[in-house]
Amino acid sequence: MGEVFQTLDIVFFFSALIGVMAIGLIAGRKEETSEDYFLAGRTIPWWGVAGSIYGSNVSANHMVGMMGVGFSIGFFQSHFELGAILGLMVLCYGFLPVYRKLRVYTLSEYLGKRYDDRSQISYAIIMIIIMAVVQMVPGLYIGSRTICVLLGGDAVEEVAAPAETADAATEAGDAPAEATTKRNVKFGYYALFVVLLAGISAAYTIFGGLKAVVWTDFMQSMLLLVAGIAIAILTFNELGGWGEMMRLDQAQARGVQRMHVYLPTDHPQLPWTGVFTGLMAMHCFYWGTNQFIVQRALGARSDSEAKLGIIAAGSLKLLIPFFAIAPGVAAYYLFQQKMPDRTIAPDAVFPELVKLVIPVGYGLIGIIGAGLIGAILSSIDSMMNSAATIVTFDVYKKYIKPDASDNDMIRAGRIAIIGFVAFATLLALTIMDPNSDENFFLQIANYQNYFTPGLLVAFFMGMFWPRGTATGAFAAIVSGVFFSWLAEYLYNSNIESWPAVQEHLGTKLNFFHRVVFVLGLAGAIHVVVSLLTRPDEEKGRLTWTDLGGHSTGDLKSLVCLIVLSISTFAIIGVAMVKELIIPGVAAGLAAACTFAVFQYHINSHRRMASPNAEDDGEAADSSDKVMVPLLADDRFWASLLCSAAVFMHYYYY
Repeated sequence: MGEVFQTLDIVFFFSALIGVMAIGLIAGRKEETSEDYFLAGRTIPWWGVAGSIYGSNVSANHMVGMMGVGFSIGFFQSHFELGAILGLMVLCYGFLPVYRKLRVYTLSEYLGKRYDDRSQISYAIIMIIIMAVVQMVPGLYIGSRTICVLLGGDAVEEVAAPAETADAATEAGDAPAEATTKRNVKFGYYALFVVLLAGISAAYTIFGGLKAVVWTDFMQSMLLLVAGIAIAILTFNELGGWGEMMRLDQAQARGVQRMHVYLPTDHPQLPWTGVFTGLMAMHCFYWGTNQFIVQRALGARSDSEAKLGIIAAGSLKLLIPFFAIAPGVAAYYLFQQKMPDRTIAPDAVFPELVKLVIPVGYGLIGIIGAGLIGAILSSIDSMMNSAATIVTFDVYKKYIKPDASDNDMIRAGRIAIIGFVAFATLLALTIMDPNSDENFFLQIANYQNYFTPGLLVAFFMGMFWPRGTATGAFAAIVSGVFFSWLAEYLYNSNIESWPAVQEHLGTKLNFFHRVVFVLGLAGAIHVVVSLLTRPDEEKGRLTWTDLGGHSTGDLKSLVCLIVLSISTFAIIGVAMVKELIIPGVAAGLAAACTFAVFQYHINSHRRMASPNAEDDGEAADSSDKVMVPLLADDRFWASLLCSAAVFMHYYYY
């Protein structure tokens, strides 16, 4: 049964996974229409939206990948969670009202309505590549690798660490210089678990549709929370508590301390200039225009429940730095004390930590393993379902069988899922190295964002610029992919000729900085081409102002508030960096300003609703409507969420 999996662990592990799978099959047993199958009949409650968004996003990437980055780099990785709040707000109050007003099934469908078929099919192709290759394949890889390391025994073998691996690990902080051995996963076991993970997730996704995915995502999210919090508590206790970790960290020189969130502008992986520009743009794409995230909100039973679900998912996201990243930092110090002779790759930190700190024989490792594998399944099933939705609506119904019935579309979706899972499984077995020493979380973010800048430009311009044309959008999407490769090649090939730039941005172009360059170029192309081509006035009305019932003045007022807030944050940040105020005070001031801006907007635009209405509105025309109480207004909870995220940006400076 392996080194740590005992009988009780095996029982808990398989009971949890079989139970979740059964719930998914039961939940989706009555999917009769395409709306039922692909959008759960638009009946998902707010807590289902929250759990499914969280579960779809939080996979092994976070429990394994982020812990590995926390171990090798530090708490700086928290920007992937803190900045996500911005992306969720863009979805909640920018894009989602337009999507739901048009009752679209896919986000490519919005591009088709706003622009034309060229943008629609471009989005479909790019998102299928991202979901089926860039995200599903690494998910299967890291899930199988982690199971093998947890099982131990015949699944792994102890080998001498190559000199270059040990040296690289030492430079990254993964292990002290004397480390000489590492654990390698045997390929046969790796292949077995890749196939099992793919088969389990495909089974209930094929038969149950989105409703099955939502229910299983919710259950698996709860398992992941329990597992993550348990590991974090036991890791900190093993080290001597959170205070001891902070003491050990503060004893390091300022340049090598890990419990901070900002790195120099020339840092090869997480420069602070990149996280406030390129990474923020990536968050807007991932949360606002990503089919497998937004599809959960499209299936909500009302606008207000969709928004509450998004905000609740954001609240769960703020927990991740403390149960995934910080334990990785603690593991860095713990492994120095407990295993000074071992080289540990970043992606192997999680299972090695579990084996070190979790008591054996009580079933806890089985529960943690189920939480981790459940998280992997919840992301894979979400991507399967969303990729199938895109193929069914944007390819099959549009080009192959326009008169397709609901049964035809469900059948097409199921066939697409089978094709995607088979393809992803094949790639996971042939191109992924189960003993890689790389931080795969950052690799995924890098590869994904070769394709997305142009799409983000098309969505933003489409939402907020009525003059944007179909040809301009298509040119931006295509040029975004082209410039992503070209910008990196030109920078890396010629940077020695620009010593001043190299000093500030490094010898290699960081992908966050690359995203900024490409966004600017793609945006400029969209504007120029749009101005040179004739606009479609009817399509130009499918914007945030017209569909959301807002005036141009509302948009200008919102932009002014955003600019004022950013300026205030910058002033507070400069004062903190120059040590005029301490980080704790800066954090409090910034959070208070955030809360105040939200309250100003809420008081200026109080919502009215009918007493018996299921959904609320932005304004009231009839006398039977009453003012929505503050605590019932999703914007109040959004203000608390954003204030907390802003607080953390300063507090962990």
